[in-house]
Amino acid sequence: MTAESGCPNPLSFRPAPSHDGAMKQSTAIKIATGVAAAAIGGLFLYSRASRPPVINPRVPQPAKPVDLARYLGKWYELARHENRFQKGMDAVTAEYSLEKDGKVRILNGGLRAGETERDTAEGHAIVADEETNAKLKVSFFGPLYTGDYWVLDHGDDYDWSIVGEPGGRYLWVLSRDPHPSPELARMLRDRVEALGYDRWALRITQHD
Repeated sequence: MTAESGCPNPLSFRPAPSHDGAMKQSTAIKIATGVAAAAIGGLFLYSRASRPPVINPRVPQPAKPVDLARYLGKWYELARHENRFQKGMDAVTAEYSLEKDGKVRILNGGLRAGETERDTAEGHAIVADEETNAKLKVSFFGPLYTGDYWVLDHGDDYDWSIVGEPGGRYLWVLSRDPHPSPELARMLRDRVEALGYDRWALRITQHD
């Protein structure tokens, strides 16, 4: 073992800590660990309590594979199941780009009621199902990729996409055009229902 691994180096001549010092250090570590565990637990409980309700108890598997190169670029949100991160937000967009390490960079943006500047959030995604590329893991808060991003279906020309996750609580309807044709809007409404979602639970996203 080496010093870098956190174990004592046998070539070190530092005096051994006293018994009292070791007990104090151990107590401090236990207290710090307990506080951290409580904070993480509280955050977990808050996250669970603030989740939106389930609007699809049986989320289907993605309908088709995804060509990531064609999926990249800018998307406009047409509708969503409201969530606390986006509450009251309109003019919502999502931009995806591929980074050198193979991760997908995400840049989400939107405008809240009464505000003049857009809110933005940057994250990254990694492919979780390399067979189809339709399932990704997303992170907006550091190195932990805990969020599920499932492309449940998309247009053959990558002009629309329906995105969900296995819990059936979140859903986003995306399009390359902020103002799709009535025919496309009707088709997306019907497809959302065919996938098992309550379309009446969705909030329509407004765009200028």
